[in-house]
Amino acid sequence: MESSEEHRHIVGYGQLAVVLALLLALTGVTVAVSYIDLGFLNVPAALTIATLKAALVLLFFMHLRYEGPIIRYGFITTVMFLAIMIGFTFWDVAFR
Repeated sequence: MESSEEHRHIVGYGQLAVVLALLLALTGVTVAVSYIDLGFLNVPAALTIATLKAALVLLFFMHLRYEGPIIRYGFITTVMFLAIMIGFTFWDVAFR
């Protein structure tokens, strides 16, 4: 059932270099935020930065950006489920 036409997702080195630079910058932000006392916002800030870095890796290095809608919806559903579970965990810890 494969078509004779092969689909290639060739991403230029320039685009990959920009994504790499963003990942390195976000790593620097992560280190900088770790030295700042944000109180109860330390964990949400770290999770937000980690989520952005994971999204960049998934979209560009794992080519999720070029996949069809079913894969995208499956990924979004999985991320939403994970966010709900993490939220329940925070809720449980907050009200002990």
